[in-house]
Amino acid sequence: MATKTIIVPEGMEFIRDEIGYAPAVLVNDTLYIAGQIGRNDQRELVADKEAQFVQVFENMQRILETAGARFEDVVEITSYHTDMRDLPLYMEVRNRYMKGCYPAWTAIGAASLCGAPGYFLEVKAVAVIERGNE
Repeated sequence: MATKTIIVPEGMEFIRDEIGYAPAVLVNDTLYIAGQIGRNDQRELVADKEAQFVQVFENMQRILETAGARFEDVVEITSYHTDMRDLPLYMEVRNRYMKGCYPAWTAIGAASLCGAPGYFLEVKAVAVIERGNE
């Protein structure tokens, strides 16, 4: 039988409580991370493009750590971009967090994200967590 655990890092409770979804769901050893955007702990959009991309990966890192995972455990990423010309910057930022990691990756162009202007990137991911012999 599958074990399902909702993953909510400290400071992200509003996502579950106000918006109505989980930042991530762990099913057995597979972690499904919902689309992460460049919003900081004050729930404000990070305006600078590179800083926004960094914030996306910082948010993902918090979720991974809360679930007991690392970027090395990520097996698939889907990134949504309002401007596909941002791919080199995206890859540069991604590689700061995932150097030497080679998950499956799909990049998708989107007219807008989050129904609001100023969002340049959203990233969702799947990770498989090696638990060892428990």
